[in-house]
Amino acid sequence: MTKTPAPFVYLASQSPRRRELLAQIGVRHEPLLASPDEDAEALEAEIASELPAAYVERVTHAKLAAARRRRAARALPEAPILCADTTVALGRRILAKPADAADAARILGLLAGRTHRVITAVAVARGARVRLLASVSRVTFAPLDRAQIDAYVAGGEPFGKAGAYAIQSAAAAWIARIEGSYTGIMGLPLYETATLLRWAGVAGGV
Repeated sequence: MTKTPAPFVYLASQSPRRRELLAQIGVRHEPLLASPDEDAEALEAEIASELPAAYVERVTHAKLAAARRRRAARALPEAPILCADTTVALGRRILAKPADAADAARILGLLAGRTHRVITAVAVARGARVRLLASVSRVTFAPLDRAQIDAYVAGGEPFGKAGAYAIQSAAAAWIARIEGSYTGIMGLPLYETATLLRWAGVAGGV
């Protein structure tokens, strides 16, 4: 018996970039966002000595579990749910979203002139079944001086971004080399996402 295609996927993310990337591959999606009483940021808390790849997969699974509970509590129609999480890693060190301007400048100073990894995990649930795939990319920054860093931070772009930068922003001028997935660095690797959506039977351009 052929599985009936799902007409849309729930996207449990506030990221406008993830919405744009799903639209790029022709997938209809509906938001499934945390309510004000949910502490969504707590799901991203780090565990001491946790490696970056393990961290991003754990957080993605936690976000997906929260989204599944949210859909059930709101009595929303059944449909696959998609979650993703991105982290920036320098060696074994996780470079999370900056807490303030000084923290953003510190993070960018660590990345300057070095190669780091961007790890994005994507998970999809359909019914009781869950699958997760991860994309790992390497990004090399040119050396940066303090004036460049301060100007970027002053523009507000680092805030809410793992690693304190967005590849689709002015920071692209600093990136000397990329190995991996550009869309993964943006926050939703489309190859892995399309693979999972096909598995989940989501209708669309994938």
